[in-house]
Order: sequence, then C-alpha cells, then structure tokens
Amino acid sequence: MARPRVPPAPAPLASETTNRHKMAAQPFTPAPRRVKGRHATNPTRCLRKPEKEEEQDWAMAVFDTPQEAFGVLRPVCVQLTKAPTAENVALFQAQLQVVSDSALQELQEYVLFPLRFTLKMPGPKREGVVQSVVQCVTLVLSTTCVKKPDLLQELFSELCVCLASPASPHQLAPLSEELKLAVIQALLALLHSADGGVLFSLYQPSSLPHLGFAVTLLLALAEQERAKQVKIAAIGCLQALILQCNCVEYHRPLDEEEMRLCGDLFASFLPGMSVALSRIITGDMKQSHAVVVSALKLFSQVISLIMADEQLSQIPPKKDKPALEQTRISELMVHRGLDWTKSTAAKLSILIKKVVDSVIVHPHWKARKALVETAHRLLTKCSQSLVASVGQLLKALVGLVNDESSEVQSRSREVLRSIAAQRVVAENRHLLDILSEDLHSFATALPRLMASQDDQGKLSSLNLLLGYLKLLGPQINSVLNSASHLQRLSKALMQVLELDVTDVKIVEERRWEPEGLGELPGHSLGHWSTGSGQRKCFRFFTDDQIFFLLQQICQILGYYGNLYLLVDHFIELYRESTVYRKQAAMVINELIAGAAGPKVEVFHEHGTVPNTEDLKEIITSVLEEYMDHANWHLVTSVNAEGPPAEPVMTRPGLLAVPPGAHAQLPPADSRPTVRSMYSNIWQICIQLEGVGCFAYALKKDFRLLLISALYSVLEKAGDSTLLVRQVAVGTLVTICHACGYNSVPDLINQNADYLVNGISLHLRHLAIEPHASQVLEAMLRHSDASMLPLVEDVVGDILAMLDQCHDDRVSSFLRVMHTLTTTLASWFVPEHQGGECLEPKGDPLLGAAWQLHRRPAAVPTAEELEQFFLDYVKQKRIAEGDLQDAEDEGEEGQLPASALEEKDQAPEAESLLPPHARIAKDVMERCAHLLSNRSLRVRLKVLDVLGLCVTLLHPHENHLLPLAHRTWPALVSRLTNDDFLAVLGAFKVLCTLGAHCGDFLRRRFCKDVLPKLAASLATQAPVSARAGPVYSHSLAFKLQLTVLRGLGLLCKTLDLGESDLNTVAETCLLYLSAKQPARLQEAARRWTRMPPGSSSAAAGALGATSPPHPSLRPLKLGGTGKKRDEFSDNLQRLLEELPGREGAGP
Repeated sequence: MARPRVPPAPAPLASETTNRHKMAAQPFTPAPRRVKGRHATNPTRCLRKPEKEEEQDWAMAVFDTPQEAFGVLRPVCVQLTKAPTAENVALFQAQLQVVSDSALQELQEYVLFPLRFTLKMPGPKREGVVQSVVQCVTLVLSTTCVKKPDLLQELFSELCVCLASPASPHQLAPLSEELKLAVIQALLALLHSADGGVLFSLYQPSSLPHLGFAVTLLLALAEQERAKQVKIAAIGCLQALILQCNCVEYHRPLDEEEMRLCGDLFASFLPGMSVALSRIITGDMKQSHAVVVSALKLFSQVISLIMADEQLSQIPPKKDKPALEQTRISELMVHRGLDWTKSTAAKLSILIKKVVDSVIVHPHWKARKALVETAHRLLTKCSQSLVASVGQLLKALVGLVNDESSEVQSRSREVLRSIAAQRVVAENRHLLDILSEDLHSFATALPRLMASQDDQGKLSSLNLLLGYLKLLGPQINSVLNSASHLQRLSKALMQVLELDVTDVKIVEERRWEPEGLGELPGHSLGHWSTGSGQRKCFRFFTDDQIFFLLQQICQILGYYGNLYLLVDHFIELYRESTVYRKQAAMVINELIAGAAGPKVEVFHEHGTVPNTEDLKEIITSVLEEYMDHANWHLVTSVNAEGPPAEPVMTRPGLLAVPPGAHAQLPPADSRPTVRSMYSNIWQICIQLEGVGCFAYALKKDFRLLLISALYSVLEKAGDSTLLVRQVAVGTLVTICHACGYNSVPDLINQNADYLVNGISLHLRHLAIEPHASQVLEAMLRHSDASMLPLVEDVVGDILAMLDQCHDDRVSSFLRVMHTLTTTLASWFVPEHQGGECLEPKGDPLLGAAWQLHRRPAAVPTAEELEQFFLDYVKQKRIAEGDLQDAEDEGEEGQLPASALEEKDQAPEAESLLPPHARIAKDVMERCAHLLSNRSLRVRLKVLDVLGLCVTLLHPHENHLLPLAHRTWPALVSRLTNDDFLAVLGAFKVLCTLGAHCGDFLRRRFCKDVLPKLAASLATQAPVSARAGPVYSHSLAFKLQLTVLRGLGLLCKTLDLGESDLNTVAETCLLYLSAKQPARLQEAARRWTRMPPGSSSAAAGALGATSPPHPSLRPLKLGGTGKKRDEFSDNLQRLLEELPGREGAGP
C-alpha cells in the first residue's frame, strides 16, 4: 500500500545513500508496521508517521515516479535474474533504497519477480544468497501492500518451502538459525502487508493444505529449535497466522463470520497445535521464560478461537453438504458439532491440567502471570465448552492469589473478581455441579493433604478451597443443602483444626500478678487487642497463615451460607463428641463473625443478610450452649487447696462430658489427666473468644445479652489458670470495644448492680455455685475505687462466710481478701500505685517496708519546721543546764491521766474510719485467727494479706496498734517455729509493722524475736560459708538474705539501743567473711549503712584500730601487724565509708 503522496524535497539529502546501504548491510528487522490488509477497512487508511519523519523519508528517495524507478531497477533486476549471487542481491537491495514507497508499490510484482525466481530455482542454493533474497523480500513487503490473492498465496507457499526439507517437505531443512529467522520475519511481513480482502483469500477451505503446511513447519521450529529468538519468532508468526498477532497498532476487529471461518479452518489443526504447545510449555524449566509466556498465550488464543462458546452455539447440528469439486477439501475440514466439542474438551482438559500443574510452580513470575491470563481468557470465552477444565483453571487462579510476586497476586485477584462479576460460575448450572463435585472431592482429600504436605502445600490447598467458596458465592447454599457435601466439609474442618494437647506448660502456668492488676486495661483500650495471648498449637500445621486461611474459609461460609443450617449442624457436632468440641466452637465463632461481615475480600454481594433479631437469636442459643454447666465449669487443675468433694451437693468440673451423658460421669476419686486438663483449658478459651466474636457481631445490641454473659466471663477472669484468665480479660476488652464502653472499669461499674446481686445469691449456695468469689475477685481486679461502695456489703458477706467455714473454703476466700486488699492499697495508698507495692525492684523479698524506707522524704511544712526549732531550743537549754524552764513547762503541761485519755480518745471518737480502712480492719481481725492454720498455703496467703492490711491502716494508729497486739503472738510463732516460706512471709510482715509501729514493737521485738533471729543467723553462717554455688537457690539462703537485708531497716525504724545493736552487729559480722556468698556479704555491708552507729559497732566488734574520725589518733594495740584474714576486705570497705556516713549523721 502506497503512502499518500507528499511533495518531494527540492534536493536529496547528502546522507541518503549511506543510510540506505547501512540498512541493507544489517540483519533485517521488520520496519514498524503500518495498518494494511485486515488491519484497516480501507487500504489507504494507515497510521501516518509524524510529518517531519515523512518529509525525511521523501527527501531520501531520489526516484519517486514509476518511470524513473523502473529505469533504475530494471538493470539490477535483469542482472539478478541472470546471476543470483550475493553481490547482485546486495546491489539490488541498494537500488531499492533510492526508490520511494509509492513507486515501489507500482512496481511491486516486477521487483519481486527476480527474488521469487531465485528462490524457486531448482538445485542447491547457498544459504547466504537465500538469506539475502528473503531479507529483500521482507524489505519490499514491509513498504508495500499485497493486493492480489494469487501473489499472496504464491509468496506464502514459496517462503514456507524455504524452511522445508527437499527430501521430506513436512520436516525442517537443516538451515542456519539466521536463515530460519529471516524466513519467519518474511512470513510476518507478508501477512501484515496483505490487503483486508486479499488476506482472507488465504483463509478459505481451498487454502487449508497451505495453512497446514505452514503450521506444521512453524510448530516444528518452536518446539525443536534451541535458539530463543527463533522459537519466539515462530510462535509470534503462528499468532499472526491465526489473526491474533502481538502488534501494538490498531487492528480492525474480525466480524462474526470471519471469526467462524477462522475457527472452522484451524479446528483441523487444534490437536497438533495444542499438543505441541503443551510440550513446549511443560518442557525444560531451564528454557527462557519468554518462550513459555509466548507459548502460553498462543495456547490460550488457539483454544479460545476454536472452542469459543459464542461460535459453538451457532454451529448447525449437521455439516453442510459440500459442492462436488470441494469434496476432498471438505474431508479435511472439521465440523464443530456437539460430539466433536465434547470429545475435544475431554482431551483438552488433560493438556490444560498438565499445563497448569507445570506453570503454577514456574520459578519466573512472568510465566505465572501468563498462566493467569490464559485462565482468564479460557474462562471468559470457553466456560461452557471447556466446563471439565474450569476446575483446573480456577485452581490456577486461586493458587496464585497469594503468590510471592505482588503483580501475580493483584492480577489473580482482578481476574477472580471479574469472573465473579460476570457470574461465569453462578449462572452456569452444569459448571456449578462440577464445582460442587470438585469441592466435595477436595474436602474429602483435605485431611490427607494437611497430614502429608508441607506448609507451602497446605497453604496452596486451603487457598484453593477458599477460592472455590468465593466463586460459588451465594450458590454455596445449593451445595450446603446436600447432606453429603455439608457432612464431608464439616468433618474435614474438624480434622484439620484438631489441636495438639500434649503441651504441659499451659496447665502449669498459674502465675498471678503480684499487685493483681497486671492485666487491667485501665482507662484506655488503645493498647489492647482481642483474642488470646497464647498461640494455638495444631496437630497438622504450625504456620499461623494456615490458621488464618481456615478462619477466612469459615467466615466465607457464614457470609454466604444459611447461618441457621450451619450453626445447627456444628452445634450437633459440638454435642456429639468431645473430640470435635473445640474445633466446632472455633468454626461457630468464625461463622457468626463472617455473617456480621467477614474480614476477607469477597467477589459477590451478600445473598441473604441476617437481620439483627435473627443474629441475636442464634447468638443467644450458642451462648446458652457454651455457658452450660457441663461446658463452662471444666476441670483445669488438680487444686490441692480446694474444698473436699461433696458427692451429693457439689457439682465438680466435668471432663468435657456432653449433656445427657451424666450417667457416665467419672467417679469422684478419679483424677484428670494433663491431656484432659489441657483440652478443657482450650475449650474454655475458645468459648471465651466466641463471646468476643458475638459482641463484635451485634455491636451495641450485645448489651442486652450482658446480663447472662458478663457474669460468666468475669468468673473466668478470676480463674486460677493463667491462659483462661488472659483470654477472659481480652474478651472483656472486646466487649468494651463492641458495646461502646470507655474502659473495662466502666463496663463493670455500669453493670455492677446485677453482678453484685448474682454474687450475693450464689454466696448463699456455695455448695452448688462455688465460683462467686472468682467473680468478685475479677471485679476488684478490673475496676476502680468507685466500685468500693457497691461491693462493701458483699465483702461483709464473705467475711461472715469466712467465720463459718474456716476449713472448707478458706483458701478461695483468702484469695478474694488478698485481691481486695491489693486493690485497696493501689487505690488509696500512694506508694502502692503503679504496681510497686509488694515487690519493688532491687529488694523483692522485703516488700513494702523496704519501699517505704527507700522513698524520698516529704518536704516539711512550715508548722513542722517551727516545731523542730522549738524542740531544738528546748534541748539546747537542757544541755546547757537550764532546767528550770523545762520543769516549768513540764508542770504547766502536766494534766490528769483521765484528762489525757479523754483528750486522746475525743478525736478518734469524732473521726470515723473511711470505708477502705474499715474493710482492712475487718479483714485483719479475721486473719489474726488464721495464722495458725494447718495449711502452709493458707498461712502464706494470710501473711500477705496482713502486710497489706497494715499498710492500709497505718494512718489510723489507734486501730492498727490493738490489732498488731492481737496478731503478735501468732506472728512470733511463724517467725520462730515454721517452714522457711512461712518465716520469709512473717519477716516481711514484721518489717512492715516496724515501719508503721516502731515504738510499739521495740520492746517486743528485742525480747521475742531478735535473740532467736540472731541465733539462727549465727547457726547458719558456717553452713553458708562452706556451701557451694548451688546453695544460692535454697530456701535457707533466701531466708538468710531476707533477714540480713531487713535487720538494718528494723534497727532504724525501731530505734534499737546500743546493746541490741551490738547483738545484731556480732551476728551480721559473721557474714562479712570472704567465705560467705557474695550476696550475703553485700547484705551484711548494707546493714551497717542503716542504723546510726552501726558502722562503729561493726568496726569495734572486729577490733579495728583505725580511728573513726580524723581528729582521733590511731590506737596501737598488741597483736597488730598480723596477716590479712577473711574479714579484711569488707572491714577496709566499711572503714573507708565510715567518715562520710558518721559525719552526715542520721
């Protein structure tokens, strides 16, 4: 096709000949194609170049009229015809450069004649000559338009013959790669240069042998050649041959008749093309990914051209009777009837499966992306004819949704969304049946796959299942209505979600936070997330991503499926067997979460949205099942301190026994195994997580269900098992988020009325409801000071119960008392806020007493300063001998004893105790009677509570001192005659009492405790001096360390006299020996820093001769100058520190 004429330039450019000869000397590359042939409705319409480029081309051409061009080309044409040598071909090509495109179009056949003559000459020809000739043909065809059908068909055949072997035309000739590439490029130029009507003359039944010849040769090149360029060029030529070329220019779309004609013609070649292309695609992985990408594209284009649903629906049932002269040709044609379609689709499904399985694991992302495009094209155009292959194509798309390449991922998601939007699956009943069967088969094989595959394979399998469900969309119900499908899918989920119950750690973890508020979310929910803090351990997988996919699968089922049907089915599985109970609960939780809105991308809109009332009804029934006594109060520990079994009244925790099986309850003396306790712990945790899921599903409507759910959740928030408690606290936070509460304390305070009422009712029936104390404990842990007036009456009830049942439930009541006093201390005692009250950093064994001593002194007020100076002046006068004023003041201030008592009692009578102090007083009165309990656990808990009560009562000395007096005998017994652990706890309480009741305890301590403590330390000193490094882990060592650290504090707070200080010094100096453990030495040195004069006493006890002050002269005693001993290092350190400390004063 000639370009529209543009006036030539006045004179040719000087570089014309040079540029055109450079083009002739280089290997041919097809010029940018113009719109010719089938690419334009009018041959004169083409994509024009920019004006500057066109003017330059015309300026390069010297001869732009046919007459002038003929005069130039005729000699070289004759010469080439007579002598087809490489030199003549080069000269011929050089002359072509100076002829304009329009003139060359007029002389097209004349110019092509010597080239065609050379190609058709009989006998062997040199490859270099043939290659040059073919390149010249390509040059002519790329700048002209073929307008004659005969010329097109003859050139097509002649170029194909160049590739064929003379001895066996259907096999490739042993040619060089360059020649093969040149012939392929010439064929491409020919197909692109043909006029629209002329090109379709090649696609007539009569041309079928020619097309078959070309297809065979090009397929052989694509499959057998090793050069990547040749393989890709051959595949590209085949694409152009089936009118699906890759060029970027505009192409006129084929009409229906043209598409049908092409489909009929190439249906004869479909078996050979599909098999050959599948071999190329699934060949050696080392071949270039570009070859695989090109072959995949051609594979899908050929199949979509021939098996297109739109075409096949218009094919008549019977083949038209051909004319007599076309009988032989018609035998080569294929009638694409129903039988042929089914047979071909069955065979293609084998090839498609082979291709999908190979390319889906291809290492290069472009090959995998090409597979996505292939699946998209076939599913869009051939979903009905290739219905048997849809499963494999969907498997490819779904399997690549989570590909490592972001481009493959995004494209896969786009294709799946488009397929779902077009309702390719939903509106195709036959395809829906096939997907249903595939889903059934896959669900059957899922447990086996999860047990045998690695984590990557499991991810692929679950992604496929999730993709099936997404594509089915609202049609999931038609699958789930089949009992067989639902049963198989549910049993697969039950087996896959089976937990590993062999971990002992979950059962052993029973740690309580020291201050009892470590899990309290506080007034901000920003740092809390829902769910369990403990990672679930499954039997068949370890990757969290697999569990996330299983959650998505369940949510999709709940989103699209019939929620009533699904929940009822899984509730039956929940009741059916203890083996399925945890898995069924997990599935039910995710089903309801999905019904409210899944956290996963969906391809279809919601089918039937359950209204709030339906959802509330379903959730209510599930909550009743979860919180049934047999499913909620399970055995999670062997509680050695719990109450004795009462077979008539008590309802002990069941070993996950389903309702209706009470006749098979385990005997009362049977003890649960670790495996059963682990299983029960996780069942409770999963059910707690379910409560959180239900809250998120209902949002603020869940407030109506709090009256039945919150009490049970708080009960588990006070459980002794760490994991259960953590999950319960997380559930409380979830409820706050969902229901619009500001914080967990806000949640508890707003619902405290019926919570307190429930606790009071259950306290009256402890034999049946033994968990009321756990609810109160959780309320105290997770609320604030505003809760105290509401629970004061309940605390009184518990204290009354404690008076009545010292042995039965004293441990559980004491745990509540400990939580109560801990929370009161955190609310009302400043130094206990922030969680540092019981175990401060640095001295975990001394507790609050050491913390009180270490905190900085408060800034004195003006009145305190005034009183200090008055006392100072008074003491100075006495020191100077001015006693008269002091005696006068004493006489004036002397009052009768009765008046003093009235004066002291009046303020106390007038001021009532605040509620928290009143509670602490009542608790301390009860605890004083329990210090002699036979249970060590009880005694330890009582000691902890006593220390907290003393801290709470220290501002109210008139109440604290009588209680301390009553407690003292039992406390001394714990200090002097009890287990090591009890002695540790009692000494901690003693330090706390000393910090708040110093003068009151001084004489008692010196008389009842100090001698025995000193004797015990002295007795144990030789043992620790001889012990090895393991001794530091013993209770005896911890007791020594605690007493040594606490003695200094007691000496200071009790203001001991010189004789008592000497007693302590003599005892502690034994631990200044270098033979003692380093921590004991440090504790002994620390004691000397505490009471005034302790350093001098220590130095004197060791016979030190160094002066305690620079103004004193050193003493020279007999026996000095001896060798250094085991006390020398510590003594030297004490003496170095002495001047500064003594000068600083107390």
